[in-house]
Amino acid sequence: MLTAHKLHLNLGGTPVLHGLTAAFTPGRITVILGPNGAGKSSLLACLAGLTPPTSGRLTLDDQPISSLGPRDRARRIGLLPQVAELHWNISVAALVALGRLPHAGRFGLTAADHAAIAAALAATDTAHLAARPALNLSGGERARVLLARVLAGQPRWLLADEPLASLDPAHALDILGHLRASADAGTGVVLVLHDLAQAARIADDVLLMRAGRIAAHGPATAVLTPEALGPAYGVTLSDNLTPLARLR
Repeated sequence: MLTAHKLHLNLGGTPVLHGLTAAFTPGRITVILGPNGAGKSSLLACLAGLTPPTSGRLTLDDQPISSLGPRDRARRIGLLPQVAELHWNISVAALVALGRLPHAGRFGLTAADHAAIAAALAATDTAHLAARPALNLSGGERARVLLARVLAGQPRWLLADEPLASLDPAHALDILGHLRASADAGTGVVLVLHDLAQAARIADDVLLMRAGRIAAHGPATAVLTPEALGPAYGVTLSDNLTPLARLR
């Protein structure tokens, strides 16, 4: 279980998160939704252990995330940030192999490492790009390769900020299918998305945010409603315009 308890976060003296309490369950996909500036990416960075909260408690299986060393944390939690820069013109295969660093032994990559890398490349449809220099990728290709790097680490928790951005519909559906399979295999998946229809398609649970607070949190069918979405986004929705209605 990944939990946040009374989480507060100030960035540059500005309050960003206000007393959030939430629990995330392994084997389920939780989608974090909300308007721009709601604090979605900040919450994800806290859950990943990269941004320490100003106050409050973050735990993974009842162990404080702050007590985990970087290597141990990276084995357990994989994060795909919204903005990921590429600075080295290494091959795609070498870039994806970096996802195995938390598992690296003294003698280089093992057969298990190579198998994990191959599986990640296959899941993201990037195996044919393995020899290409990473700096020569298109935006959509780069997004898939960076996701492959996270998948190669085989984390117990997969946190991703807008993982479907820059993807064409076919690849977006493929990635959604892989995330679903990962959750079904026991991985905890937490995604920040903007597209409500994509959220309705993939989410088991939805955490809806507004102005750094939780507006609603529960099963997708209970949260993706006009009554919950309208106030959070500051709009009026009718029943036939909700994402669940569009997918029926």
